[in-house]
Amino acid sequence: QVQLVESGGNSVQAGGSLRLSCAASLIYGRYCMAWFRQAPGKEREGVGVMYLIDGSTGYGDSVKGRFTISQDNAKNTLYLQMNSLKPEDTAMYYCAAGSAYYSSNGGYYYCIRAHEAFGDWGQGTQVTVSS
Repeated sequence: QVQLVESGGNSVQAGGSLRLSCAASLIYGRYCMAWFRQAPGKEREGVGVMYLIDGSTGYGDSVKGRFTISQDNAKNTLYLQMNSLKPEDTAMYYCAAGSAYYSSNGGYYYCIRAHEAFGDWGQGTQVTVSS
């Protein structure tokens, strides 16, 4: 089982930036990693996903252009750089790891930005953005 530990959550003002980190234990067989968030009373939302083999990423519409996922292979760490933060970004942020899917038509692997596709989760880190 993969162990994931998030850090970097904090309280910031609107327009500010934060960088979240997710330190992962051995991730053999887990080729997709993602960030999700969940605000009180709302469903868990896929923020962004990365296919670890080639570093390709995908983002939700609400964060596209503001958030960036990156990885440091040497440290087994995934990052989420969040810029131009808005009050609606306030949530608990979770890191997740899962397997990639294979497209037999296209002959390639890909990740799905849906929580059902991920079996390993961190404990979360809180981000609060004030106006």
